Amino acid sequence: MQTKHRWSGVLAGIAAASALALTSLTAAQANDPIRIAYIEPLSGPFANVGDAGLKHFRFAADRLNAEGGIMGRDVEIVPMDNSQSPSESAQLVQRSADQGIPFVTQGNGSNVAGAIIEAVNRNNRRNPDNRVLYLNYAAVDPALTNERCSFWHFRFDAESRIKIEALTNYMQERDDIEKVYFLNQDYSHGHVIEETGQEMIREKMPDVEIVGTQLHPIGQVRDFAPYVSRIRQSGADSVITGNWGNDLSLLVRASQDAGLDVNFFTYYGGGLGVPAAVGQAGIDKVSQITEWHANVNVDEGHEDYKTWVEDFKERYPDIDWYYHRVYNQMYMLKAAIEEAGTTDAEAVANALSGMEFESHTGTVTMRADDHQLIQPLYISIMDGDVEYDVENTGVGFRTLSKISAEEATLPTSCEMQRP
Repeated sequence: MQTKHRWSGVLAGIAAASALALTSLTAAQANDPIRIAYIEPLSGPFANVGDAGLKHFRFAADRLNAEGGIMGRDVEIVPMDNSQSPSESAQLVQRSADQGIPFVTQGNGSNVAGAIIEAVNRNNRRNPDNRVLYLNYAAVDPALTNERCSFWHFRFDAESRIKIEALTNYMQERDDIEKVYFLNQDYSHGHVIEETGQEMIREKMPDVEIVGTQLHPIGQVRDFAPYVSRIRQSGADSVITGNWGNDLSLLVRASQDAGLDVNFFTYYGGGLGVPAAVGQAGIDKVSQITEWHANVNVDEGHEDYKTWVEDFKERYPDIDWYYHRVYNQMYMLKAAIEEAGTTDAEAVANALSGMEFESHTGTVTMRADDHQLIQPLYISIMDGDVEYDVENTGVGFRTLSKISAEEATLPTSCEMQRP
């Protein structure tokens, strides 16, 4: 009997020690930072794009942390260099999951985004106790929230068809557009703009002539002079391009060097080297469609966002606050985690799905059907007489047209499989 009691005491001691250890571990985990893996190119031709995005996310995380974090926990951005490779990105998703990081974010390259969705779906299917949520801040291929939609994927930028719909709606109101040329990167994003854009122009502007379409290798062209020459030979007065990063800044710079006098209708003309490349020559020539720009008149009660913009510029003098969607993403994630009371991927996804959020430009909604953020959009053009310039050029953007959230909406074919 004494032996039995002795072993009972030992077992009780072990149980108490285990419970204490578990309590200590739980407490430690509760104080650990909430980590977000930032999977973007931090080397190679698009390293400047990855670096700019990283600065946006770190700035937003620091602001959140200064406000008390999320449920009292700091937010930590964990940079991971994917070298713009879809296969490397898939491996980084798995590495994130292995490290217990519950959230990954990426935006540059819809081909990369597709690989990340597949990797996240695969991990979450195989490891239901270690699932990951993918927060997409810039990859805009429509397929990602249509035939390839996933419960574990949320897009905070407007998809490509919504943007080209808004652009062509604006273009049809102008009487100085007669000949249009499409120049885009040769991957899914560029294909959508070329194909959908042509369809919309033929439908809305039957008198406008499409004088050329061309795709080029993404991130491989160093000299865009031959492309500029073809645009000139076509007689185009307007170019539509979804190019981004160096593929856009080098194109615009080559056009300027050649004295090409055309209107550029872009997705990404407002940052990441383009304003610095074109300068004063872009005034009244380079347009963009975005969810925000620095000279937008923010909604009443949101005037303090200007302080955010100015503080970011003070911290990073060489770039500007460009990705307003990063603000939306980070603060909507905060709201979802706090509503769920946990960082569990499924619980946070359920809280994000259908969420309405009061952003600085109006109400935005994460559509539950496909996890596409529905938000107001702006078409703006380079101007030398605005409050805020970009990239220290003396040139900024002024609004040409605001598209309401209701107008910036297209139906989805998503048939989401929910857990």
